Amino acid sequence: MASVSVPEPAITVVGIGADGWVGLSEVARQALRAAEVVLGGPRQLELLPPEVAAERVGWPSPLRPAVPGLLAAHRGRGLAVLASGDPMFFGIGRTLAELAGPDALRVLPHPSAVSYACARLAWPLEETEVVSLVGRPLDSLTSALHPGRRVLVLSADAATPARVAALLVERGFGPSPLRVLEQLGGPAERQLDGTAAHWPHPPGDPLNVIAVDCAAEPGRPRTQLVPGRPDAAFESDGQLTKRHVRAATLASLAPAPGELLWDVGGGSGSIGIEWLRAHRDCRAVAVERDQARAERITRNAAALGVPRLQVVTGAAPAALAGLPTPDAVFIGGGLTAPGLLEACWTALPVGGRLVANTVTLESEALLTQWYRRHGGELLRLAVAHAVPVGGFTGWRQAMPVTQWSVVKAPVDDASVVEVSDQGEQQ
Repeated sequence: MASVSVPEPAITVVGIGADGWVGLSEVARQALRAAEVVLGGPRQLELLPPEVAAERVGWPSPLRPAVPGLLAAHRGRGLAVLASGDPMFFGIGRTLAELAGPDALRVLPHPSAVSYACARLAWPLEETEVVSLVGRPLDSLTSALHPGRRVLVLSADAATPARVAALLVERGFGPSPLRVLEQLGGPAERQLDGTAAHWPHPPGDPLNVIAVDCAAEPGRPRTQLVPGRPDAAFESDGQLTKRHVRAATLASLAPAPGELLWDVGGGSGSIGIEWLRAHRDCRAVAVERDQARAERITRNAAALGVPRLQVVTGAAPAALAGLPTPDAVFIGGGLTAPGLLEACWTALPVGGRLVANTVTLESEALLTQWYRRHGGELLRLAVAHAVPVGGFTGWRQAMPVTQWSVVKAPVDDASVVEVSDQGEQQ
Protein backbone atom coordinates (compact mmCIF):
# COMPACT_ATOMS: atom_id res chain seq x y z
CA MET A 1 0.00 0.00 0.00
CA ALA A 2 1.37 3.38 -0.98
CA SER A 3 2.05 5.74 1.88
CA VAL A 4 0.11 8.96 2.09
CA SER A 5 2.21 12.04 2.68
CA VAL A 6 0.93 14.34 5.36
CA PRO A 7 1.65 18.03 4.72
CA GLU A 8 3.59 19.90 7.32
CA PRO A 9 1.53 22.34 9.39
CA ALA A 10 1.66 25.84 7.91
CA ILE A 11 2.14 27.62 11.25
CA THR A 12 4.42 26.73 14.16
CA VAL A 13 3.27 28.28 17.43
CA VAL A 14 6.06 28.53 20.00
CA GLY A 15 5.36 29.28 23.65
CA ILE A 16 8.06 31.39 25.28
CA GLY A 17 8.50 32.50 28.88
CA ALA A 18 10.19 35.36 30.67
CA ASP A 19 13.44 33.34 30.55
CA GLY A 20 13.45 33.80 26.79
CA TRP A 21 15.67 31.82 24.46
CA VAL A 22 17.46 29.85 27.17
CA GLY A 23 14.15 28.44 28.41
CA LEU A 24 13.14 26.98 25.05
CA SER A 25 13.58 23.35 24.07
CA GLU A 26 15.91 22.53 21.19
CA VAL A 27 12.87 21.61 19.09
CA ALA A 28 11.39 25.09 19.63
CA ARG A 29 14.73 26.77 18.91
CA GLN A 30 15.14 24.84 15.68
CA ALA A 31 11.62 25.79 14.57
CA LEU A 32 12.43 29.47 15.08
CA ARG A 33 15.79 29.19 13.33
CA ALA A 34 14.05 27.62 10.32
CA ALA A 35 11.26 30.19 10.13
CA GLU A 36 11.16 32.84 7.41
CA VAL A 37 8.68 35.03 9.32
CA VAL A 38 8.06 35.28 13.07
CA LEU A 39 4.92 36.98 14.38
CA GLY A 40 4.70 38.08 17.99
CA GLY A 41 4.36 40.86 20.49
CA PRO A 42 7.26 43.35 20.75
CA ARG A 43 8.34 41.97 24.12
CA GLN A 44 8.43 38.42 22.81
CA LEU A 45 10.26 39.32 19.61
CA GLU A 46 12.97 41.09 21.63
CA LEU A 47 13.72 37.80 23.40
CA LEU A 48 14.99 36.20 20.19
CA PRO A 49 18.75 36.18 19.50
CA PRO A 50 20.38 37.24 16.21
CA GLU A 51 20.66 33.62 15.11
CA VAL A 52 16.92 33.74 14.39
CA ALA A 53 17.24 35.44 11.01
CA ALA A 54 13.53 35.50 10.15
CA GLU A 55 11.61 38.67 9.37
CA ARG A 56 10.04 39.84 12.64
CA VAL A 57 6.49 41.18 12.47
CA GLY A 58 4.79 42.65 15.54
CA TRP A 59 1.11 42.14 16.27
CA PRO A 60 -1.05 45.21 15.64
CA SER A 61 -3.82 46.33 17.98
CA PRO A 62 -6.58 45.23 17.95
CA LEU A 63 -5.08 41.84 17.26
CA ARG A 64 -7.85 39.43 16.24
CA PRO A 65 -9.22 41.41 13.26
CA ALA A 66 -5.70 41.64 11.84
CA VAL A 67 -4.84 37.94 12.08
CA PRO A 68 -6.49 36.72 8.83
CA GLY A 69 -4.72 39.42 6.80
CA LEU A 70 -1.34 38.67 8.34
CA LEU A 71 -1.71 34.94 7.72
CA ALA A 72 -2.71 35.58 4.13
CA ALA A 73 0.18 38.00 3.58
CA HIS A 74 2.73 35.38 4.64
CA ARG A 75 1.07 32.27 3.20
CA GLY A 76 3.58 29.88 1.68
CA ARG A 77 6.47 31.13 3.80
CA GLY A 78 7.85 29.37 6.85
CA LEU A 79 5.71 31.04 9.51
CA ALA A 80 6.23 30.90 13.27
CA VAL A 81 4.18 32.63 15.94
CA LEU A 82 5.43 33.49 19.43
CA ALA A 83 3.04 33.19 22.37
CA SER A 84 3.38 33.78 26.09
CA GLY A 85 3.73 30.47 27.95
CA ASP A 86 1.22 27.88 26.81
CA PRO A 87 -0.34 29.16 23.55
CA MET A 88 -3.53 27.16 24.14
CA PHE A 89 -4.19 28.60 27.61
CA PHE A 90 -5.78 32.05 27.19
CA GLY A 91 -3.32 32.51 24.33
CA ILE A 92 -3.07 33.23 20.62
CA GLY A 93 -3.25 29.50 19.88
CA ARG A 94 -7.03 29.49 20.26
CA THR A 95 -7.48 32.35 17.80
CA LEU A 96 -5.19 30.69 15.27
CA ALA A 97 -7.00 27.36 15.61
CA GLU A 98 -10.35 29.06 15.01
CA LEU A 99 -9.19 31.12 12.04
CA ALA A 100 -6.66 28.84 10.33
CA GLY A 101 -7.94 25.46 11.52
CA PRO A 102 -6.27 23.07 13.97
CA ASP A 103 -4.60 21.07 11.18
CA ALA A 104 -2.66 24.16 10.15
CA LEU A 105 -0.91 24.40 13.53
CA ARG A 106 2.06 22.82 15.19
CA VAL A 107 2.03 23.96 18.82
CA LEU A 108 5.15 23.83 21.00
CA PRO A 109 4.03 24.87 24.49
CA HIS A 110 6.02 26.36 27.34
CA PRO A 111 4.95 26.24 31.01
CA SER A 112 2.19 28.79 31.54
CA ALA A 113 2.32 31.61 34.09
CA VAL A 114 -0.36 29.70 36.00
CA SER A 115 1.83 26.60 36.22
CA TYR A 116 4.75 28.71 37.42
CA ALA A 117 2.58 30.53 39.98
CA CYS A 118 1.12 27.33 41.42
CA ALA A 119 4.63 25.90 41.67
CA ARG A 120 5.90 28.98 43.56
CA LEU A 121 2.89 29.02 45.90
CA ALA A 122 2.54 25.24 46.28
CA TRP A 123 -1.11 25.56 45.24
CA PRO A 124 -2.73 22.50 43.61
CA LEU A 125 -3.36 23.58 40.04
CA GLU A 126 -6.58 21.59 39.73
CA GLU A 127 -8.08 23.36 42.77
CA THR A 128 -7.12 26.89 41.70
CA GLU A 129 -9.56 29.17 39.87
CA VAL A 130 -8.06 31.14 36.99
CA VAL A 131 -9.49 34.44 35.77
CA SER A 132 -8.01 36.37 32.86
CA LEU A 133 -8.39 40.16 32.84
CA VAL A 134 -6.53 40.50 29.55
CA GLY A 135 -9.09 42.18 27.33
CA ARG A 136 -11.86 41.39 29.81
CA PRO A 137 -13.76 43.59 32.29
CA LEU A 138 -12.47 43.80 35.85
CA ASP A 139 -15.91 42.74 37.15
CA SER A 140 -15.33 39.30 35.60
CA LEU A 141 -13.39 38.47 38.75
CA THR A 142 -16.41 38.89 41.04
CA SER A 143 -18.05 35.54 40.27
CA ALA A 144 -14.88 33.69 41.34
CA LEU A 145 -14.82 35.23 44.83
CA HIS A 146 -15.83 32.79 47.57
CA PRO A 147 -14.38 32.56 51.09
CA GLY A 148 -11.54 30.05 51.28
CA ARG A 149 -11.04 29.82 47.52
CA ARG A 150 -7.74 30.48 45.76
CA VAL A 151 -7.78 32.52 42.55
CA LEU A 152 -5.02 33.35 40.08
CA VAL A 153 -5.65 36.51 38.06
CA LEU A 154 -3.88 37.02 34.73
CA SER A 155 -3.12 40.74 34.69
CA ALA A 156 -3.71 43.09 31.78
CA ASP A 157 -0.93 45.49 32.83
CA ALA A 158 1.04 46.96 35.72
CA ALA A 159 -2.03 48.74 37.10
CA THR A 160 -4.11 45.56 37.40
CA PRO A 161 -3.01 44.56 40.94
CA ALA A 162 -4.21 47.85 42.44
CA ARG A 163 -7.48 47.62 40.50
CA VAL A 164 -8.02 44.05 41.72
CA ALA A 165 -7.34 45.15 45.31
CA ALA A 166 -9.92 47.93 44.99
CA LEU A 167 -12.51 45.54 43.56
CA LEU A 168 -11.96 43.07 46.39
CA VAL A 169 -12.56 45.81 48.93
CA GLU A 170 -15.70 46.92 47.10
CA ARG A 171 -17.05 43.35 47.01
CA GLY A 172 -16.41 42.69 50.70
CA PHE A 173 -13.14 40.76 50.36
CA GLY A 174 -10.79 43.40 51.76
CA PRO A 175 -9.02 40.99 54.20
CA SER A 176 -7.86 38.79 51.30
CA PRO A 177 -4.06 38.28 51.15
CA LEU A 178 -2.64 39.21 47.74
CA ARG A 179 0.62 38.17 46.15
CA VAL A 180 1.80 39.61 42.85
CA LEU A 181 4.27 37.39 40.98
CA GLU A 182 6.22 39.26 38.32
CA GLN A 183 8.35 37.94 35.44
CA LEU A 184 7.73 34.31 36.44
CA GLY A 185 10.52 32.01 35.33
CA GLY A 186 12.79 34.87 34.31
CA PRO A 187 15.90 36.39 35.92
CA ALA A 188 13.90 39.42 37.16
CA GLU A 189 11.26 37.34 38.94
CA ARG A 190 9.97 38.82 42.19
CA GLN A 191 6.96 38.59 44.54
CA LEU A 192 5.04 41.42 46.25
CA ASP A 193 2.83 40.72 49.28
CA GLY A 194 -0.02 42.56 50.96
CA THR A 195 -3.76 42.52 51.53
CA ALA A 196 -6.51 43.95 49.34
CA ALA A 197 -7.56 46.49 51.95
CA HIS A 198 -4.00 47.71 52.50
CA TRP A 199 -2.21 47.18 49.19
CA PRO A 200 1.04 49.16 49.61
CA HIS A 201 2.81 48.69 46.29
CA PRO A 202 2.96 51.06 43.30
CA PRO A 203 2.58 49.63 39.78
CA GLY A 204 5.44 47.30 38.97
CA ASP A 205 6.17 45.02 36.04
CA PRO A 206 3.33 44.65 33.50
CA LEU A 207 4.07 40.91 33.18
CA ASN A 208 2.46 39.68 36.39
CA VAL A 209 0.01 37.23 37.93
CA ILE A 210 -2.05 38.03 41.04
CA ALA A 211 -2.68 35.33 43.62
CA VAL A 212 -5.78 35.89 45.78
CA ASP A 213 -6.55 33.96 48.97
CA CYS A 214 -10.23 34.86 49.24
CA ALA A 215 -11.16 36.07 52.72
CA ALA A 216 -14.47 37.85 53.30
CA GLU A 217 -15.19 40.62 55.75
CA PRO A 218 -17.07 39.48 58.89
CA GLY A 219 -20.79 39.44 58.28
CA ARG A 220 -20.59 39.61 54.51
CA PRO A 221 -23.49 37.61 52.98
CA ARG A 222 -22.21 34.42 51.43
CA THR A 223 -22.45 33.94 47.68
CA GLN A 224 -24.27 30.86 46.43
CA LEU A 225 -23.71 28.93 43.23
CA VAL A 226 -27.22 27.66 42.51
CA PRO A 227 -29.97 29.92 41.12
CA GLY A 228 -32.24 31.71 43.57
CA ARG A 229 -30.02 34.45 44.94
CA PRO A 230 -31.75 36.73 47.48
CA ASP A 231 -33.83 39.44 45.84
CA ALA A 232 -31.78 42.06 47.67
CA ALA A 233 -28.75 41.05 45.58
CA PHE A 234 -30.36 42.81 42.61
CA GLU A 235 -30.95 46.51 42.15
CA SER A 236 -34.60 46.71 41.15
CA ASP A 237 -37.62 48.95 40.64
CA GLY A 238 -39.92 46.02 41.41
CA GLN A 239 -39.64 44.39 37.97
CA LEU A 240 -37.85 41.31 39.26
CA THR A 241 -38.52 37.58 39.02
CA LYS A 242 -38.62 36.76 42.72
CA ARG A 243 -36.20 34.35 44.30
CA HIS A 244 -38.21 31.13 44.53
CA VAL A 245 -39.92 31.58 41.16
CA ARG A 246 -36.53 32.43 39.65
CA ALA A 247 -35.02 29.19 40.93
CA ALA A 248 -37.89 27.19 39.44
CA THR A 249 -37.57 29.12 36.17
CA LEU A 250 -33.84 28.40 35.85
CA ALA A 251 -34.54 24.73 36.53
CA SER A 252 -36.92 24.71 33.56
CA LEU A 253 -34.53 26.67 31.34
CA ALA A 254 -31.79 24.12 32.18
CA PRO A 255 -28.62 26.04 31.26
CA ALA A 256 -25.64 24.10 29.91
CA PRO A 257 -22.10 25.21 28.92
CA GLY A 258 -21.92 27.25 25.74
CA GLU A 259 -25.67 27.74 25.38
CA LEU A 260 -27.32 31.08 24.58
CA LEU A 261 -30.38 32.47 26.39
CA TRP A 262 -32.73 35.21 25.25
CA ASP A 263 -34.12 36.94 28.36
CA VAL A 264 -37.04 38.83 26.83
CA GLY A 265 -38.48 41.57 29.01
CA GLY A 266 -35.32 41.63 31.12
CA GLY A 267 -36.64 43.78 33.99
CA SER A 268 -33.73 43.71 36.44
CA GLY A 269 -31.82 41.06 34.49
CA SER A 270 -32.04 38.40 37.19
CA ILE A 271 -32.83 35.46 34.88
CA GLY A 272 -30.03 36.25 32.42
CA ILE A 273 -27.58 36.87 35.25
CA GLU A 274 -28.37 33.60 37.03
CA TRP A 275 -28.12 31.78 33.69
CA LEU A 276 -24.62 33.19 33.11
CA ARG A 277 -23.51 32.31 36.64
CA ALA A 278 -24.40 28.66 35.98
CA HIS A 279 -21.24 28.25 33.87
CA ARG A 280 -18.53 30.57 32.58
CA ASP A 281 -19.24 29.52 28.97
CA CYS A 282 -22.96 30.29 29.10
CA ARG A 283 -24.10 33.27 27.02
CA ALA A 284 -27.14 35.51 27.38
CA VAL A 285 -28.89 38.47 25.79
CA ALA A 286 -31.34 40.54 27.83
CA VAL A 287 -33.92 42.48 25.80
CA GLU A 288 -35.54 45.39 27.64
CA ARG A 289 -37.53 48.24 26.12
CA ASP A 290 -37.12 50.67 29.04
CA GLN A 291 -33.79 52.55 28.93
CA ALA A 292 -33.52 52.98 32.72
CA ARG A 293 -34.13 49.28 33.28
CA ALA A 294 -31.64 48.34 30.58
CA GLU A 295 -29.00 50.41 32.36
CA ARG A 296 -29.95 48.76 35.64
CA ILE A 297 -29.49 45.31 34.08
CA THR A 298 -25.98 46.29 33.03
CA ARG A 299 -25.15 47.44 36.57
CA ASN A 300 -26.55 44.25 38.11
CA ALA A 301 -24.58 42.07 35.69
CA ALA A 302 -21.33 43.86 36.57
CA ALA A 303 -21.98 43.74 40.32
CA LEU A 304 -22.70 40.00 40.19
CA GLY A 305 -19.66 39.11 38.12
CA VAL A 306 -21.14 38.52 34.66
CA PRO A 307 -20.44 41.74 32.71
CA ARG A 308 -20.54 39.66 29.53
CA LEU A 309 -24.36 39.84 29.60
CA GLN A 310 -25.40 41.56 26.36
CA VAL A 311 -28.19 44.10 26.86
CA VAL A 312 -30.38 45.13 23.93
CA THR A 313 -32.60 48.15 24.47
CA GLY A 314 -35.79 47.92 22.44
CA ALA A 315 -39.29 46.46 22.31
CA ALA A 316 -39.74 42.82 21.35
CA PRO A 317 -40.39 41.27 18.93
CA ALA A 318 -38.75 43.94 16.74
CA ALA A 319 -35.64 44.04 18.95
CA LEU A 320 -35.08 40.30 18.46
CA ALA A 321 -34.24 40.71 14.78
CA GLY A 322 -30.62 39.88 14.04
CA LEU A 323 -29.87 38.23 17.38
CA PRO A 324 -27.99 34.91 17.22
CA THR A 325 -30.09 31.75 17.43
CA PRO A 326 -30.96 30.96 21.06
CA ASP A 327 -30.82 27.60 22.79
CA ALA A 328 -33.42 28.79 25.29
CA VAL A 329 -35.84 31.70 25.56
CA PHE A 330 -37.39 33.17 28.70
CA ILE A 331 -40.31 35.57 28.37
CA GLY A 332 -40.83 37.47 31.59
CA GLY A 333 -42.99 40.28 30.30
CA GLY A 334 -44.97 41.53 27.32
CA LEU A 335 -46.50 38.17 26.44
CA THR A 336 -49.54 39.77 24.82
CA ALA A 337 -47.43 41.96 22.52
CA PRO A 338 -48.50 41.06 18.95
CA GLY A 339 -46.23 38.44 17.44
CA LEU A 340 -43.92 38.04 20.45
CA LEU A 341 -44.55 34.37 21.21
CA GLU A 342 -44.56 33.54 17.50
CA ALA A 343 -41.21 35.26 16.97
CA CYS A 344 -39.59 33.50 19.93
CA TRP A 345 -40.98 30.12 18.90
CA THR A 346 -39.80 30.54 15.31
CA ALA A 347 -36.30 31.53 16.45
CA LEU A 348 -35.90 28.40 18.58
CA PRO A 349 -34.23 25.40 16.93
CA VAL A 350 -35.55 21.90 17.48
CA GLY A 351 -34.60 20.88 21.03
CA GLY A 352 -34.59 24.49 22.24
CA ARG A 353 -36.47 25.40 25.40
CA LEU A 354 -39.02 28.15 25.94
CA VAL A 355 -40.21 29.24 29.39
CA ALA A 356 -42.80 31.97 29.92
CA ASN A 357 -44.08 33.36 33.23
CA THR A 358 -47.13 35.51 33.85
CA VAL A 359 -49.38 36.75 36.64
CA THR A 360 -52.26 38.06 34.48
CA LEU A 361 -55.36 36.17 33.33
CA GLU A 362 -54.99 37.49 29.78
CA SER A 363 -51.46 36.13 29.39
CA GLU A 364 -52.42 32.93 31.17
CA ALA A 365 -55.14 32.33 28.57
CA LEU A 366 -52.58 32.83 25.82
CA LEU A 367 -50.15 30.37 27.41
CA THR A 368 -52.97 27.83 27.73
CA GLN A 369 -53.59 28.05 23.98
CA TRP A 370 -49.92 27.49 23.22
CA TYR A 371 -49.77 24.62 25.72
CA ARG A 372 -52.61 22.91 23.85
CA ARG A 373 -50.84 23.36 20.53
CA HIS A 374 -47.29 22.43 21.51
CA GLY A 375 -47.50 20.48 24.77
CA GLY A 376 -44.87 20.97 27.43
CA GLU A 377 -45.72 21.67 31.05
CA LEU A 378 -48.16 24.24 32.40
CA LEU A 379 -47.99 24.88 36.13
CA ARG A 380 -48.80 27.45 38.76
CA LEU A 381 -46.21 28.55 41.29
CA ALA A 382 -47.54 29.88 44.58
CA VAL A 383 -45.30 31.18 47.36
CA ALA A 384 -46.41 32.38 50.79
CA HIS A 385 -44.23 34.06 53.41
CA ALA A 386 -44.71 33.97 57.17
CA VAL A 387 -45.41 37.48 58.52
CA PRO A 388 -46.50 38.93 61.89
CA VAL A 389 -50.25 39.08 62.44
CA GLY A 390 -50.68 41.03 65.66
CA GLY A 391 -48.92 38.94 68.25
CA PHE A 392 -49.07 35.86 66.07
CA THR A 393 -47.73 34.69 62.73
CA GLY A 394 -49.66 34.12 59.52
CA TRP A 395 -49.13 33.56 55.82
CA ARG A 396 -48.96 36.33 53.22
CA GLN A 397 -49.58 34.95 49.76
CA ALA A 398 -47.64 36.38 46.82
CA MET A 399 -49.35 36.62 43.45
CA PRO A 400 -49.35 33.16 41.87
CA VAL A 401 -47.25 32.77 38.73
CA THR A 402 -48.37 30.68 35.79
CA GLN A 403 -45.46 29.10 33.96
CA TRP A 404 -45.39 27.35 30.63
CA SER A 405 -42.23 25.44 29.72
CA VAL A 406 -41.72 23.43 26.57
CA VAL A 407 -39.00 21.79 24.47
CA LYS A 408 -39.47 22.35 20.76
CA ALA A 409 -40.04 18.99 19.17
CA PRO A 410 -39.21 17.94 15.57
CA VAL A 411 -42.90 17.74 14.64
CA ASP A 412 -45.39 20.21 13.24
CA ASP A 413 -48.36 21.54 15.17
CA ALA A 414 -50.81 19.28 13.37
CA SER A 415 -49.25 16.16 14.91
CA VAL A 416 -49.98 17.35 18.45
CA VAL A 417 -53.21 15.97 19.88
CA GLU A 418 -55.37 18.85 21.08
CA VAL A 419 -57.58 18.65 24.16
CA SER A 420 -60.92 20.42 24.47
CA ASP A 421 -62.17 22.30 27.52
CA GLN A 422 -64.02 19.12 28.52
CA GLY A 423 -60.81 17.10 28.38
CA GLU A 424 -61.88 14.89 25.42
CA GLN A 425 -59.47 14.16 22.62
CA GLN A 426 -60.34 15.81 19.29
